[in-house]
Parts: sequence; C-alpha cells; structure tokens
Amino acid sequence: MPLSDYIVIGAGLAGAAAAWQLAERGHNVTVVERTTPANDEGSSHGSARIFRYAYPSQLYTDLVVRARSGWDALERAAGKHLITPTGAIDFGAVRQPELLARVLERAGVEHELLAAADARARFPQFNFDTEVLYHPGSGVLDAITTVETMLDLAVATGRVDLRTNWEVAGITRTAFGGFVVKSATGERVAGAKVIVAAGGWFPHLLQDLALPSAFLESFPKLEVRQEQAFHMPWREQDASGNTYPSWPTFIHKRFEFETYGLPGGRDAEFRGQKLAQFNGGPVIPSALDQDGRIRPEMRAKMIAYAEEFLPGVVPEPYAETTCLFTNTQNEDFVIDEADGVVVVSACSGHGGKFAPLLGELAADLATGTGTVPQEFRVAQNQFKDYGTGPFGREAV
Repeated sequence: MPLSDYIVIGAGLAGAAAAWQLAERGHNVTVVERTTPANDEGSSHGSARIFRYAYPSQLYTDLVVRARSGWDALERAAGKHLITPTGAIDFGAVRQPELLARVLERAGVEHELLAAADARARFPQFNFDTEVLYHPGSGVLDAITTVETMLDLAVATGRVDLRTNWEVAGITRTAFGGFVVKSATGERVAGAKVIVAAGGWFPHLLQDLALPSAFLESFPKLEVRQEQAFHMPWREQDASGNTYPSWPTFIHKRFEFETYGLPGGRDAEFRGQKLAQFNGGPVIPSALDQDGRIRPEMRAKMIAYAEEFLPGVVPEPYAETTCLFTNTQNEDFVIDEADGVVVVSACSGHGGKFAPLLGELAADLATGTGTVPQEFRVAQNQFKDYGTGPFGREAV
C-alpha cells in the first residue's frame, strides 16, 4: 500500500485546489473521489458560478481580492480563461448597497453606487426597488473546467494519484501516526495526513473521519440544501425595439427572500439568465438523500419574480437544475485542522469564487506553513447563529 504525504477526499473545487497547491509545493498526494470530479451530484458541477467582490463583510471582500490573485495564477499556468467578465449589481433593502460600497471602497475595488433610475437606464432588463451597487470586476466562473484544470495541472507534476469511483467507507489512524482510508470496495490508501473536502457528503462522513471527540462535539451544525435553479431566455429587445445590453450577475436581497442570477453557461446554451432563490431548496440530511427533483412551488416563485423584476427575460424556464449547498448556521466557512485531519467544509453556497484560495488555506494547514482566519475555526464557528455572523444570509 503506497504512502502519500497527503490524502484528499473529494475532487470538487476545494479538493482539486488543495491537491494542486500541495503538488506545486512538491508533495505526493492521493485524491479519492466517490464518482468523478465535479460530478452533477455535488456542489462544483456546471459551467456558471458567480465571481464577485461585494460582501457586507470586510473579511470576505478582502479574501476575494486575495483569491483573484490565485485565479490569475491558475489561468496563467493553464493558458486559459476561467472567469468571463460580466460586472455585477446588488440591490434591495436588505442587501444594503451603501454598506457594500463602503466595504469595496476600503478594499480598493472599483465600484459605483447608482440611483434606481440611473441603474434602470443602464440596465433596462431589470426593475430596481432601491439604489444599486455596480462593480465591473465581477464575472462568471466555469466551475467544472476549473476543477478539471486544477487536477490536470496537479497530475502533470507526477506527484498526484487521482482515483475516481472511489467511495470512502472510513478512516483509521495507524500506530505510526498516519492514516489509512478505506473504500467501500475494500481498497486502501495510506497517507501522513488527510484533507476532507467532501461538500454535501461531509455530514455523512463526519463520524468516520478519525477526528478527536472534542473537535466533533464542537463542530457546528451543518445544513444541506438541494438548491433549485432555473434558466430563463433573454429577450433581445424591449417593447420599444431597443436592444438590451449584456447581462451582469446580480443579487437582490429583500425581506421576502433573496434572489441571485447570472448569465447561464455552456450547459444552458449561453442563451439565458440562471436564477435561484438563495437557500430556497429543501433541506436534506446529506448528499446521499438528494433526488434531483425540481419543486413546482419554487418554479412558480421564480417565474413570479422574473415577471416583477426582470423584464429582460421571458419568464418561462427552458432549463432547470439542482445543486447542493452545505451551510453552517452563520454561513461562515469551516476550515480547520485537528490531529492530522484538515476539514474544508462547509462553504455555505458562496465558496466557488474562493477556490484557489481554499486550496492554499488547506495546504497551509496541512503542511503547518500558515493559518486561516479565526472565523473559520471550529471553536469560533460553533457559537454563532443566523444573523449574528458577518452577514447573516449570504449568496453565491
């Protein structure tokens, strides 16, 4: 049984990033994935996720700035573009565009704060109910291509063993201080340390990760949701025959509910806006319990939303999909290490834009060469509830 320096469980965005970072630092890595990288059952599939800077939390905005450097390095290494520029808009009374503008100002991120009428003149495909924050540095990231790219770069180093269709059945500590990870079919891999980036499968695996009991007792409660997303076709012109401008990403946060949208990617034919209610999908125990079913009531809700706020789309979904969000109660990330096991979960539905940075943080913890924000530590995260964290309910 060959021994690796590190075993990474999960080949989504976070796991692939961790493997790439470790391999680039000269370490031998075994990556195990229960099906295939960025598969449709997880949180990293598809070709369209939002990259944005706007957070009401200075911590997260500053981390996006840092993550952008990681994206630049990844794109240079791969010789390809992974983020398509679109710009982003934020509006709604609960979204607090003025607060977002102050945070972006402190971070040195280019932005504008627009009156509703001025924003409507620039973006006539929307109906705005408040002033609007616009920041042009946002875009749409290609999730599945990013995963494939990071794994390709990692494997090309000659230091990474990628094993697919390899379902983890348990982890045990060895007498010599390392770990043995066993598959459901009885295969075994050994490593000095383990990084777990299992997304929606994390609640199912948590008790089998050889974590110290005190760490397990302090671990924050996780909530897995099967999100519901709908693609609605763009109209080419308004009622007067004027051509609509290109679409930005957006977050609209009201007291009723929070909606996000972005130009759909390759898997939705590049011809419509992808819309969803943030954390609007049903709660399930773990990824094992997903059914991939769209709820009619959510479809009706998003059609009604489009009719009221998005005159630039035809309010009839032409494509629908589900995706898993694994949330902590305050929606902070959990990135921590305990006795040789590094956990990178959960990302609470807004982790995709941080992918290269998540890998860097995980590698820093695993190798002992760096640390993570205290807000991501288990001991800090366990005491917070919705509304008491840096932003309450955040979005992708």
